[in-house]
Amino acid sequence: MFRRIAVSSSRFPLAYSCSRGLATATTPQVSGLSGSRLPNSQSYITPKLHFFNSVTPDGQQIPTYRVLDGLGKPFEDATVPEVRFRLIGLDGLLKTSMQIDEAYARKIYEHMQLLPALDNVLYNVQRQGKISFYMTAYGEEATIIGAAAGLKNDDEVLGQYREMGVLLWRGFTLDNVMNQCFGNEEDFCGKGRQMPVHFGSIDHHFHTISSTLATQIPHAAGVGFALRRDPNRRGKSVAACFFGEGAASEGDFHAGLLLASTIPSPTVYIARNNGFAISTPSSEQYHGDGIASRGPGYGIDTVRVDGNDVLAVLAAVSEARQRAAEQGRAVLVECMSYRVGHHSTSDDSFAYRARAEVEDWKKVDNPIVRFRLYLESKGWWDSTAEEELKTRLKADVMKAFKRAESLPRAELSELFTDVYGGEMPWNLKEQKAELASLLKKYGNTWGPWKSELARFRNKGEDLLKEVK
Repeated sequence: MFRRIAVSSSRFPLAYSCSRGLATATTPQVSGLSGSRLPNSQSYITPKLHFFNSVTPDGQQIPTYRVLDGLGKPFEDATVPEVRFRLIGLDGLLKTSMQIDEAYARKIYEHMQLLPALDNVLYNVQRQGKISFYMTAYGEEATIIGAAAGLKNDDEVLGQYREMGVLLWRGFTLDNVMNQCFGNEEDFCGKGRQMPVHFGSIDHHFHTISSTLATQIPHAAGVGFALRRDPNRRGKSVAACFFGEGAASEGDFHAGLLLASTIPSPTVYIARNNGFAISTPSSEQYHGDGIASRGPGYGIDTVRVDGNDVLAVLAAVSEARQRAAEQGRAVLVECMSYRVGHHSTSDDSFAYRARAEVEDWKKVDNPIVRFRLYLESKGWWDSTAEEELKTRLKADVMKAFKRAESLPRAELSELFTDVYGGEMPWNLKEQKAELASLLKKYGNTWGPWKSELARFRNKGEDLLKEVK
């Protein structure tokens, strides 16, 4: 599955054909040292002093797997990935697969286009002060949707910030997206207590996103271990963990991969190497060969893939989850991409990179354009379909936006519910009583509080009733 040829570019160096899994070197025969070995190691003995700084022979960089070239054409020896699915028959659980057909390819493309349709609206909505925060996925649509398509819908996902597309692929609705970002009374993800784009959904096997960087990486090792211990899900489901290359600089990255490799656990780690950890370019984050070079150090099967090629990401993630499920071990996938948008609405990336650089990437290697060219070459897409899709997506997004904006927030007392199981602890009771007392004293007299209370259902009256 991983035997491919990648083309060279400034970001993707020329990569040569590599065999399934990690490259291995032939053990040299050293005269007089046969049978010599070290305790707790299979390392061979050599009398020659040799330092190394590469996981591939002769100091070559790790290759980058790619299916489509920049014009959307498959390489001559490339294989368009198959879609794997499971079918339960009379003989039990059967594994099968099918080639990507027109309907499935269009589904992939429509979800890739849905991300910028949402980003365009919600980014501007934040700038208007209607929501507090937002993060776009510009330039990473292929990585997100390709990975979503490569996973199974019941795989447990632990995301970072930009994995909204995984939820959308699994059936998360536009209303759900808008309700969470506005924190209104229909926000089932967190009842308005989470920052926007910090989604979570039990029904979609998507663990709630944490703002704290990289905490999901060791958590994913634990989730994978739990799946391996569950007889109903062992060998069937994996944990999939998304993170950026900046998060890989955190200690949680090393703790998570060490845990997942030694337990071991069926966890697929998907690194989105988009070139920037907020304002820090990847050239200043590490000196080694990206994130993929770290996998072998933990004994983890690893592959680097062109994150702007949705078919390559789909194939790599599909194979990675298959390995993880069958072997019960962790796998690392590094997706090489470029973050076209700002890191978030709290960031102005033009303060640390040239605007021309961003514009060049939009034109030279746009993941949406590349896949559209592939669809057009198959006769599955044209300009009419493109215009109809963009018009429909914009209308759907605006409809969900207007509806979410019109809904009030949940009752203010919901701030204290669903935090702990069982009876509310004493500290929350004290905080709840203190807030109620302050509302009674200032709620109808101080302008900022009065206008803010108007946005809640019952305007805080549910709390005031509890004040004696």
